[in-house]
Amino acid sequence: MIFRLLEDQVARDYSERKAQDRRFMQLALTLGARGLGRTWPNPAVGAVVVKDGIIVGRGWTQPGGRPHAEPVALAEAGDAARGATLYVTLEPCSHHGRSPPCADAIVAAGVARVVSAMEDPNPEVAGQGHARLRAAGVTVDIGPGAAEAARAHAGHLSRIGDGRPHVMLKLAVSADGKIGLAGRKPVALTGEAATARVHLMRAHSDAIMIGIGTALADDPLLTCRLPGMAAWSPVRVVLDSQLRLPPASRLAQSAREVPLWLFTAKPADAPQAAALAALGVEVVQVAVHADRLDLPEVLRELARRGITRLMVEGGARLAGQLVSRGLVDEVQLLHTEAAIGAGGVDALEGQPLTAITASAMFAKSGTERIGDDRLTIYQRR
Repeated sequence: MIFRLLEDQVARDYSERKAQDRRFMQLALTLGARGLGRTWPNPAVGAVVVKDGIIVGRGWTQPGGRPHAEPVALAEAGDAARGATLYVTLEPCSHHGRSPPCADAIVAAGVARVVSAMEDPNPEVAGQGHARLRAAGVTVDIGPGAAEAARAHAGHLSRIGDGRPHVMLKLAVSADGKIGLAGRKPVALTGEAATARVHLMRAHSDAIMIGIGTALADDPLLTCRLPGMAAWSPVRVVLDSQLRLPPASRLAQSAREVPLWLFTAKPADAPQAAALAALGVEVVQVAVHADRLDLPEVLRELARRGITRLMVEGGARLAGQLVSRGLVDEVQLLHTEAAIGAGGVDALEGQPLTAITASAMFAKSGTERIGDDRLTIYQRR
């Protein structure tokens, strides 16, 4: 009977600890999300220091990628970190970069246990951070919140594993699957609430990309215009094989305030390139494939420049190419109840919208109402 009671108590303690681990890891994930779009090329990590069930330190990766989440949380905890548990959404680093290894800072702070959501696939880490902690006598548990962490760090995983950013395609479509009026004229499809959500998507992205057709038709700014969040505007990327972007465009005129990278087939010393460069536009020459810019090479170059999370916002031709070539990882599809008609522009050039909504490549992961519009999210299987 005594042994049975002891077994029951051990089981309850284990269950309670697992529940606590999940709860504090969820907080770490929420904190990490504060850095989305601001930490590239580093992942947006969150960390929480807990002692005797009380939170004594919180941290998340700071803008520009330094300092990391762990030293921020440890600094807030101070002496209370000794004997505490650290929850972190990604394996602590073990190598010397622009700052000392986080694993060493954790050991020096006297942390007794580290709960890590997942191992970092970066070859410079790849289990070595966990190994260094264990060698120093720190208990290491891996796995709580792993699925959520994989989604939070999708850009980091894609850049390390595939050599390209995580690509999120945003489409706003009418009830009949159109994104523009006849003649490729732009049209406002969604309401204010959905527009605000799109600006939040921009803020959480490292870069936003459009084709030259959208740039010429809309003359957009592609900035984040939520109150107080102008500094969260992503790098703007325009695919412009023939350098047709006018120097008088709003994109070019704002290039010194918000970075603008123009990918083209033309050499960087072309006269059009020089005019744009004088305004602060960075002109990047890439290879051409089938008379169009080589999209895989564009994505690889963005990854080389540190971009981990790429939002694609237009237009139909670019969206269709990315989908058909299997280069989209996530689709944020905004539906409005208004119809445009047969003369409107299809959402995906050369293929139906069912290439996303009824495809073996994508699985629907969620849907919600945003004002009068509906947002459906598809994830690559």
